[in-house]
Amino acid sequence: MNDPCYTCRRRRIHCDQSGTPCAKCEKSGFECFQQRPLRWVKGVTLRSKFHDSVLRPSAQSKHMPAKLLAEAGDVQVATEELASINQYVPGLHQESSTTDVRTVDDTANSLVIASPRSLSDQAITHLDKTSRYYLDYYNDRICKLFIVQDSDSNPMRNLIPLALQDSVLMNAVLTLAARHHANTGYSFHQQDTSIILPVPVNANRDALSYKYKAIQGLTSSVEHATSIKHDTTLASIFLLIFLDLLESGSDRWNVHLEGAKSLITCNKSLFELPSSVAYGPGQTVQEIRDFISSQIYLIGILGGTFVRPKLLTQFSGLQQPELQPKDVVERSFLGCPVYLLDAIQNLSTQRDAIADSKNINDCDVRRQIQNITGVVESIESFDCYEWATALPRRQVPSQQEITNLCSLASSYKLGALIYGRRVLDARTGKESSQTELVCELIMAIGSLQNDDTLFKCILWPIFVAGLECQWKTQRQFLAQCLERFWRLTLCFNVINGAEILNTYWQEKDQQSQSSTPSSSQWIFNMGRLGQDWLLI
Repeated sequence: MNDPCYTCRRRRIHCDQSGTPCAKCEKSGFECFQQRPLRWVKGVTLRSKFHDSVLRPSAQSKHMPAKLLAEAGDVQVATEELASINQYVPGLHQESSTTDVRTVDDTANSLVIASPRSLSDQAITHLDKTSRYYLDYYNDRICKLFIVQDSDSNPMRNLIPLALQDSVLMNAVLTLAARHHANTGYSFHQQDTSIILPVPVNANRDALSYKYKAIQGLTSSVEHATSIKHDTTLASIFLLIFLDLLESGSDRWNVHLEGAKSLITCNKSLFELPSSVAYGPGQTVQEIRDFISSQIYLIGILGGTFVRPKLLTQFSGLQQPELQPKDVVERSFLGCPVYLLDAIQNLSTQRDAIADSKNINDCDVRRQIQNITGVVESIESFDCYEWATALPRRQVPSQQEITNLCSLASSYKLGALIYGRRVLDARTGKESSQTELVCELIMAIGSLQNDDTLFKCILWPIFVAGLECQWKTQRQFLAQCLERFWRLTLCFNVINGAEILNTYWQEKDQQSQSSTPSSSQWIFNMGRLGQDWLLI
């Protein structure tokens, strides 16, 4: 190959020009084009100025319905918002009652991403060809995306048998796949919808169609007491949280999260595995329940650091010792040690108390300072290497794998330390320097650049570093990290996160020229930017 391939040029990455296909296209699953492909879309070529543009996910997200309200165990879906999808996909209401998703004849012909390994289960024979493609896509790409390390027991993949028996969960699964596929048509810097990368134009419509049906199905499920305990209902809500990461990171994730918490809390018996079935047929379903509950715990804690104080409730469903999440990288979304999650939750509770405190007496202030200091010291004492070596594994890990897992834990430890010290600063009224910790955190982030599997798990530490860094070189490095994170995940929350950081840096620079900035205020101000962001 003499020139860089068209696909790499449109993705704005460096083509290795190793052959046809090039190594980067082959690894990422893209078809390697040498020239811009000529494709027909609704009667005109994609090169024509008359082709239909694809809707921008971040623009749609604020209109897409996904509201789940949870109060005293009552979970409802705001059905009146379902109609808003029709402004993007007219006519969906005419087909929403069918069990199988619609067939789009030209979708299969326009797919340009290499088809992932096929599911051979005879149970998928009732699905149309479009649904089969997206189910394969979910199996091959989505399951690896939202887990630290892929394995034969990947809990995201174990949802497929349940989805084959439940149309609501199936539509939630297909929504994730279609939205991720549609996001391949965007780049980190270029969001002009007049410039489209080589992806099927129907992927965006498919994502909206599946989401409409999933939301409508959830509406029916939560309105019937007999189905409120179904695992598929909880799993569907759970997947909608991940959908928000792909769409924007600021839509309805917190409402979905509260709805899932409510379901778990009201049905604790489902999450208590009797010893008589510890190794029986129900183990896989129980493992899925444990996985979902532990990831709800993780998302709630890390997500709670960048939202308004007291927006999220504490997860009472995991207060019993037997229900506490355990550290298993093959069964974790991000791999943050549970020990650190507990500490961060404690710090957020203290932050919320500070935000609420008005006429607090000196004795209470001293007690709170003592509590925060104790949590910070407990974080400092956490041994990342011991954690990495003690993780349960199916195979003996190499020294490099242990080193990288240690770096993963270190990134969360350092991020938690910075967060804790800023909470302490808010209580004492002082301004401590975090320069050394920020440098250590950036080094930990940099050490994971060659490990795609773990790098896709560290958006939260990257963002904490971004909120604290002061030097231009650090900001440039972290901006590159965010772009890399986008290429690995195609989650729109990172693009919005990058825009937030750029605005934040500009404001900090202006403040530094006029007066002494108060760095600790980001622990409160992040949730006051007009939206509650899920930056994990």
